[in-house]
Amino acid sequence: MRNMTQKSALVLALLAAGAVSALAAGSEDEYKAAFAAAEAANKEAGKLRNQWTTTASTLAAAKKSAEAGDFDKATTSAKEAEALAKASIFQATSEKTRWKDMEIR
Repeated sequence: MRNMTQKSALVLALLAAGAVSALAAGSEDEYKAAFAAAEAANKEAGKLRNQWTTTASTLAAAKKSAEAGDFDKATTSAKEAEALAKASIFQATSEKTRWKDMEIR
């Protein structure tokens, strides 16, 4: 049962990452703040040795959109990347000890 709670929390984190697009705003300063937060979260995930490739590609998409001057899209992508990085952090920390609860069959 505890494993289902863990999976549910991870699914909710991933759903939140997809819902981030509705939260985007569009100034360059907002993009820079969102991108910095996403990079920090991704760096933390890297320290835990659990960086997701989707986070890196979403960060790259944010940077590309910003370079094109589309700060609405860039901010949305940066916030999504932060949510993905936080989900990977959650996964790494929750699975750090959860393996002990596995049932050997």
